[in-house]
Amino acid sequence: MSQELERVYTIPLGKVLLSQSQHRAVRAINMIKEFARHHMKVEDIKIEEDLAHQIWAKGIRSPPRKIRVRMSKTDEGYVLVSPYEEEIESSVTPEKETPKVEDKVEEPAKEEPKKENKVEEPAKEEPKKENKVEEPAKEEPKKEEKE
Repeated sequence: MSQELERVYTIPLGKVLLSQSQHRAVRAINMIKEFARHHMKVEDIKIEEDLAHQIWAKGIRSPPRKIRVRMSKTDEGYVLVSPYEEEIESSVTPEKETPKVEDKVEEPAKEEPKKENKVEEPAKEEPKKENKVEEPAKEEPKKEEKE
């Protein structure tokens, strides 16, 4: 049995913001190691590469405020800290959503020819321009009234 003990923790990293902006991601890594030492009672801590990529994803200046991790104590005497991933819930949800998205895509395709008919309607608006021609004719009698 390679893994004796396995636990899931949410580690608060808010105090990282107290350090200088150029050292925040480094401090976040150190805080994770301190947290693991305190809770798992082992001095030798190893952080998986995926977790390190998560911490450094936004750069050195803005690590995440909190992070969910899985800590596993091994027979070799060290603690392996890895990112926590829920496999059961994530696989069920996409299957239900996929058919709904396909149905919605087909409906707008039927509506597109209707929009083309609306484009033809503005061509009928040309007689309205004739009404504008009548407006200057109304202005001429106003000039006669002034004289």
